[in-house]
Amino acid sequence: MKNIIFNLLYKTVLLLAFVSLISCEDFLDVDYPIDQISDELVFENEGTATAAVTSLYADLRDNTQLSNNSIGIGIAMGLYADEFDYYGIPGMPLDNFYNHLVLPSNTQVSSYWNSTYKLIYNCNLSIEKLNNSSSLDNELVNQLMGEAIFIRSLAHFYLLQIFGKIPYIKTTDYQINKTVERIEEQTVYEYLIDDLKEAKLLISENYVSGERTRANKYVISSLLSRVYLYSGDYMNAVVESSLVIDNSVNYYLEEDLNEEFRRSSGSAILQLKPANEGQNSYEGSYFLFQSGPPINVALRHSYLLTFEPTDLRRLYWIKEVSDGVNTWYAPNKYKLQEPTSLSEEYSIVLRLAEQYLIRAEARAHLGLIPDSLLDINTLRSRAGLNTLTALSQADLLMQIILERKHELFSEFGHRWFDLKRFSLANEVLAPIKVYWKPTHILLPIPENELLINPNLSPQNPGYN
Repeated sequence: MKNIIFNLLYKTVLLLAFVSLISCEDFLDVDYPIDQISDELVFENEGTATAAVTSLYADLRDNTQLSNNSIGIGIAMGLYADEFDYYGIPGMPLDNFYNHLVLPSNTQVSSYWNSTYKLIYNCNLSIEKLNNSSSLDNELVNQLMGEAIFIRSLAHFYLLQIFGKIPYIKTTDYQINKTVERIEEQTVYEYLIDDLKEAKLLISENYVSGERTRANKYVISSLLSRVYLYSGDYMNAVVESSLVIDNSVNYYLEEDLNEEFRRSSGSAILQLKPANEGQNSYEGSYFLFQSGPPINVALRHSYLLTFEPTDLRRLYWIKEVSDGVNTWYAPNKYKLQEPTSLSEEYSIVLRLAEQYLIRAEARAHLGLIPDSLLDINTLRSRAGLNTLTALSQADLLMQIILERKHELFSEFGHRWFDLKRFSLANEVLAPIKVYWKPTHILLPIPENELLINPNLSPQNPGYN
């Protein structure tokens, strides 16, 4: 895995580069040239150690699947599913996602694999150096280690969703990493749960930065509730999501849907802060357009038809653009396409509404129908819709899928994950995707990775 495994010298330089850059919170200034700092020294100083770990969030924002620009999973898997139509340049990697012509040589696929494992390597390097640090305060070490373990977990979670069986990497040891094997999906979930439980023991209950841009215990509970749900542990999914929902001091649903994706949103659990003050979210700059046809993507018209006529999410979170003949539909959760004097919108990775949906689904699976309906109706009432009553378990689960479709569209691949885990992909996509095949439920392992490390074989079905 040539782009996963880096020699120690290169990684040292990378970490030192983190602390030499100037940014509001992503990086801290240092007083000496980076070529005079050893990586050990980075993790013996509070400022540089914090900078190294907080830079992992910047990597999430800019270089991995969690970016919501053109390389992000929210765009690619929205095209892969039934959310978006593609208006970009024909034959580009995203066009292949839209048309289900993704090959093992697809550069976007390689980017997802390589950039995410590169981030995982950085997390592991930080964890190892923090473990060996002799001068940092123990509370700080625990916080930073908890954050690094959380980010490592988040990165593995997204790899698991799109590739299926994957290696779970917890070391920087080249000799180990060059021959890693893919492990079963359920085992990956077990590793994720173990990692997140460990991180939760280490990390603070409060946001250490004053903003919601670094992990705390509730951030970890939010991801842990999702992992429990996806792995079928519904009781623990209820427990973890309830910890977040019940913390009404910190988290609350914004009654005004226009405020849901603001920097100050009470619904935000984890946000990705822009690199520079005045910049806003990638989502606003990528999704929004003022005239048609769109430059990048737009929501499928058929997707909009599933909204109830009075759904406020349809009114406030979708923008219509017309040239007088044709009409296109832009995701309008993030309202700002251009920079502002102060950053007003951060990308929201985890938010409270998903926790209600997780708890509703878990409760439905457990047969707790009235409690599940309470959660769903909380979101429906906010959206201006009538409350639901007296649904069977099967009907309630189908309604939850629909509510997730309307609440979470354009956000980090949620729609694709739902089609996949509810076994609905073939039913939904076969009628609208000419080249769809049931084996497309997973992306291919990048072909160059299989050549470098034969232990990653076999290739996912349908790509040989």
